[in-house]
Amino acid sequence: MVLWDLLVFVPLGLLAGGLAGLLGIGGGLIFAPLLLWMGLSPHQALATSTFAIVPTALSGTLTHLFAGGFQLRAGLSIGVAAFLSSLLFSKIGLDVSGWLLLTLQVVLYLVVAATIRSEPHQAGQQLKTTLFLPGLAVVGGVAGFSAGLLGLGGGLLMVPLIVNGLAVPIHLAIRLSTLAVTCSATAASLQFLSEGRGSVGIGLVLGGVAALAAHWSASRLARVSGNRLAWMLRTLLLLLAFGTGRQALTLVFGH
Repeated sequence: MVLWDLLVFVPLGLLAGGLAGLLGIGGGLIFAPLLLWMGLSPHQALATSTFAIVPTALSGTLTHLFAGGFQLRAGLSIGVAAFLSSLLFSKIGLDVSGWLLLTLQVVLYLVVAATIRSEPHQAGQQLKTTLFLPGLAVVGGVAGFSAGLLGLGGGLLMVPLIVNGLAVPIHLAIRLSTLAVTCSATAASLQFLSEGRGSVGIGLVLGGVAALAAHWSASRLARVSGNRLAWMLRTLLLLLAFGTGRQALTLVFGH
């Protein structure tokens, strides 16, 4: 790794951390394309990205937790499910070809961009605890799938699922998503370490820089309107779908 690579990590790590704390996405959306651009293979890039997500998402989670951003039972429901699901799917990802992993990411980006909204369909809808906690566990399982198989924290999937499926405002959805991303990325990282996948050093450098920005942006989440958060997520998703799609086509056609 040359000095230029390390210098690139700083602004991009800050960008990833800022988006992670504000949007509940973990930072993998920025980390994975960056690592692919640096020449890592898809499997190595996704594993290294997951290492970087852990400190990034943990920083945002602690900020939300100390601010009383979510209930402990709700956090445990989504967090434990994300951890267990990620352990399962991280074992499967190594058998999937690189171009297919990237194609799945593109599909994920486009689907979520088309469905994300700032508030539930029925504003003011009351949540039933008996449905809320199991529903969060299902969403956590989806996060584990995203982290373990695709190297993404899962926040992109969780936020619209929580908002649309569980009638939760986007600010609370982002806080819960950040916790689940922490759990799913931790589980996937343990599996990747056991397999010798990815670069722990690069991941920790990226994640350490991003964690500083994640703490700052997470503490300011309440100041941003729900509509603006949804718009930011949608724009980011479309940009990433374009970039990742180009990477997938390059792997398929070899140029």
